Amino acid sequence: MANTSEQYDEVIRQCLDIFSKKAIDYGTAWRILRTPSLTDQIYIKANRIRSIQEKGEAKVAEGIIPEFIGIVNYSVMALIQLEVGVANSAEEIEMAPEKAVELYKKYITAAKDLMMNKNHDYDEAWRQMRISSLDDIILMKLFRIKSIEDHNGNTIISEGLDANYYDIINYSMFALIRLVIEKEE
Repeated sequence: MANTSEQYDEVIRQCLDIFSKKAIDYGTAWRILRTPSLTDQIYIKANRIRSIQEKGEAKVAEGIIPEFIGIVNYSVMALIQLEVGVANSAEEIEMAPEKAVELYKKYITAAKDLMMNKNHDYDEAWRQMRISSLDDIILMKLFRIKSIEDHNGNTIISEGLDANYYDIINYSMFALIRLVIEKEE
């Protein structure tokens, strides 16, 4: 049986590589985005995946793998924003790339820890799931997040924003493991 922890780490390396290179190219301009804007960015990517799956083709050269990577990275950005707050000025936007990577690692590690605990309980059921189902669950989580955001972050019984972003990261990581790592094996 495949080692989920090692596969997850391999996908993390790929996602982090893109995140860190973009932090060098673009700086941390994303710090100006409020979490609803990040939620919408994630939605665009998840919806594009669904559209490509339903149409059976992509007219833009990038397929669904870069979209799942984008979902992971935007979800980590949202978790960072929940912690440090949204930048309100040009001076606040810039975060040292090293600091951004440090925060990224903090949240992706927390996501992996959560995944390992849930994966134990669910006995790797995700390996039998369709990629389209993983994307549908991500879309459902996004609609939950939008509802929570529309209620100013208040919930009565439900998990908060952070729990949903963590789940989105993990469902995306499952899709990436299936699409990238398992195809290589």
